[in-house]
Amino acid sequence: MATLSPGPSLPPAPLPRLPAANRALPCVCHTCHCLSLSRGGPISPSSAAQQSKQLAGRGGNMERGPVVGAGRGAGARIRALLGGLVRVLLWVASALLYFGSEQAARLLGSPCLRRLYHAWLAAVVIFGPLLQFHVNPRTIFASHGNFFNIKFVNSAWGWTCTFLGGFVLLVVFLATRRVAVTARHLSRLVVGAAVWRGAGRAFLLIEDLTGSCFEPLPQGLLLHELPDRRSCLAAGHQWRGYTVSSHTFLLTFCCLLMAEEAAVFAKYLAHGLPAGAPLRLVFLLNVLLLGLWNFLLLCTVIYFHQYTHKVVGAAVGTFAWYLTYGSWYHQPWSPGSPGHGLFPRPHSSHKHN
Repeated sequence: MATLSPGPSLPPAPLPRLPAANRALPCVCHTCHCLSLSRGGPISPSSAAQQSKQLAGRGGNMERGPVVGAGRGAGARIRALLGGLVRVLLWVASALLYFGSEQAARLLGSPCLRRLYHAWLAAVVIFGPLLQFHVNPRTIFASHGNFFNIKFVNSAWGWTCTFLGGFVLLVVFLATRRVAVTARHLSRLVVGAAVWRGAGRAFLLIEDLTGSCFEPLPQGLLLHELPDRRSCLAAGHQWRGYTVSSHTFLLTFCCLLMAEEAAVFAKYLAHGLPAGAPLRLVFLLNVLLLGLWNFLLLCTVIYFHQYTHKVVGAAVGTFAWYLTYGSWYHQPWSPGSPGHGLFPRPHSSHKHN
C-alpha cells in the first residue's frame, strides 16, 4: 500500500482586488448599502451621494413642515381673536350709542324737564356768583386766556351752528325728504345769527352811550371830556361804560336754543323714522356740546364780569329766545317751530252727541 507523501504547500490564493472606484465605497454611509440592497444591485458612489442628498432634503422638509404649519395656525388664531375682540368692542359701542341717545332724547323731550331746565339756567346766573367765595381763584378757568374761553366761548355761535345745523339737516331731511322744508327749518339758525349780531351791536351802543373817557395814572384815573369811544381810544385812553356780558348772553341763548331743537329727537324716534348710528352720534354730540355750554356758563358767572352785567346779559338772552321760539316761530309766516310739519298728526275721533 503506497503511502502518499504530502506535497509542497501552496500559498493561499490572493483575494481579488477591487477597482479603485469600488475602494471609495467605505466612505458612503449605510444608506447607500441599503439602497443597493433594496434595488437588487450595486450602486455607484455618485448616484448614492445624490440619493443621500435627496433623502436628507426630504427629511429636512419633513422636520420643518410642522413648524411652518404651527406658525400659520397660530397666526390664524391671533387674527381670529383680534377680529372677535373688534366685533365685541363695536357691539358695545353701538349698544352704548343707542342706549345713550334713547335716554338723552327722553330727557330733552319731556316738557316738564325743559321747564326745570329754564329754572336751572336762572339759578346758575342768579346764585352762581356766590360760588366765587368757595372756589379756587387760581384755577385755569379763572383766566381770560384759558383754552375753553378762547376756543369755545369766544366762538360759541360757530360751534352751535355747526353741530346743531348738522342735526337739524339730518332730522328734517330724513323725515320729509323735501329740500324746501329742510331749508325752512335751517333758517332758524340764520335768525339766531342775526339775533347774536344785533345784540352785540346793541351792547356796544349801550357802552358808548353810558361811558366816559379815562386816562390811567399812578394816582388813579383822570377823566377826559372826549365825546365818544373812537376819539378816546385814538388818544390812548380807556373808555368805560355799562358793559352787558355778551358771553353770558350768548351762552344762555345757545343753551335755550339747543335744548329746544334737540327735544324734537324724542318725537322722531317715537314715529319710527330712520335713526341710524350717524344720526344718533350727531345727536349725542349736540347733547355733549349743550353740557359744555352749561359748564362754561357756570364758570363765566363765577369768575368774570360784574353781577348786574351777567344778570342783564342772561335776561336779554332769555328774552331773545322767548321772542323767537316762544312767540314768533308759532306764527304761519315764520320759519316754524322745531318739529313743525315733520310728523303726521294722529287722527282724532269726534264724538257726536
